[in-house]
Amino acid sequence: QVQLVESGGGLVQTGGSLRLSCAASGRTFSTYVMGWFRQAPGKEREFVAATGRSGINTNYADSVKGRFTISRLNAKNTVYLQMNSLKPEDTAVYYCAARFSPTNAIYKVEDEYQYWGQGTQVTVSS
Repeated sequence: QVQLVESGGGLVQTGGSLRLSCAASGRTFSTYVMGWFRQAPGKEREFVAATGRSGINTNYADSVKGRFTISRLNAKNTVYLQMNSLKPEDTAVYYCAARFSPTNAIYKVEDEYQYWGQGTQVTVSS
């Protein structure tokens, strides 16, 4: 069982930056693929970014490519999402997700993840 706790959300103006963190419990963090998803009011949850076990492989949704960066520090059981040039349409609850993987593959589909955090609110004002 893995427990995930997100932090770092808040209110920011258009063009600003935030860094989200997701701390995971357990001693096998390096065997988990990590992802970030978000859900805006009235919309379905959508993929934002993911990183493989080593942190070398990453993948991003087209809407955040070039503005967001996912990274992980396995020694600290933590994955990050650096968000720059934020836009009002980035407003959402952001969720961290994890799934065990024997390879360095990346997963972009919500149903492929086993564990989820409680979410952290990000609000971008115009």
